[in-house]
Amino acid sequence: MSAPTIVEVQGRNLSLTNLDKILYPATGFTKGQVVDYYVRIAPVLVPHLAGRPLTMKRYPGGVDQEYFFEKNAPMHRPDWVKTAPVWSEGNKRTIHYLLANDLPTLVWIANLASIELHPSLSLSTDITMPTMIVFDLDPGPPANIVQCAQVGLWVREIFDHFGLQSFPKTSGSKGLQIYVPLNTKTTYEQTKAFAHALARLLEHEHPELVVSDMKKAVRTDKVFVDWSQNDQHKTTISVYSLRAREHPTVSTPVTWEEVEQARKKKDAGRLVFEAGDVLARVEKMGDLFEPVQKLKQKLPQLAGLAAGSEKEEDEGISLAAQAEARPSAEKKTSKKTKKTTTTKGKSMPAKRRKL
Repeated sequence: MSAPTIVEVQGRNLSLTNLDKILYPATGFTKGQVVDYYVRIAPVLVPHLAGRPLTMKRYPGGVDQEYFFEKNAPMHRPDWVKTAPVWSEGNKRTIHYLLANDLPTLVWIANLASIELHPSLSLSTDITMPTMIVFDLDPGPPANIVQCAQVGLWVREIFDHFGLQSFPKTSGSKGLQIYVPLNTKTTYEQTKAFAHALARLLEHEHPELVVSDMKKAVRTDKVFVDWSQNDQHKTTISVYSLRAREHPTVSTPVTWEEVEQARKKKDAGRLVFEAGDVLARVEKMGDLFEPVQKLKQKLPQLAGLAAGSEKEEDEGISLAAQAEARPSAEKKTSKKTKKTTTTKGKSMPAKRRKL
């Protein structure tokens, strides 16, 4: 075991240990390289973590060994590491989550072999209010991220109709994730119900490819639109976080053009990025996910979100009904002219394309 390395990071002294330990056996990627990646990506990563309760996923023996999630901040943390107290109803106690508000804290976390970073969708100042709505598109083999790309484009189309911007990123694992920034007053009850209704709508319109049920048995060669992540008690992998895969892949923000090209070319490799790739992309393209932090958008207020339920028939128009009504005129037009319609100046197909 090598001696600790003492470093100074923005005026904070840190003792880094076992930097030559290999955490990714297949590639020889070491703990030192993990720390180095997080130092170099910090200018774009820290703003996405700051103020958000953070769950660490630690791999002390490497990605092929046992791991554990750690929500409560370690007792041995430096006194300058900030935490946020959050009451856990399930555990009947207060959990003191880490806040990765700065580079020294991020380096300290990386030194704990917390390869993956899982922040809350809320800020610690109001843990009950999500600042975004998220769709985790998870492919059931043999489906892969190419099929996720198609579903992601359908998700974008729906939000385009509502006049809301959406931003894609790879999960860094198998799938694709779509983030819709809100940064306006809302609740998890609203975002989760909306996400569930949208997932059911996509399942109804594209049953050959989409499922909204998380049962493994129904997900073979289909894409599960995971709406359940929109929950105060759950977290999603952070943008720019490393993943504990065979290679040091990263949850990477991408452009919609890249998503479209991956679908068109049926090339999953177009949406796989490792640590070095991501650093080069950020240098060239900047932070594609920056708008997610501050862009203010209001979630459409919809009554009777549960599509197909008796309740929605009694209480009002559902998301599914709105979406079906929305393109009805377009469908009539398409039958006569076979042309496209436009929404907010963008050309949109009169009927959604399927794989």
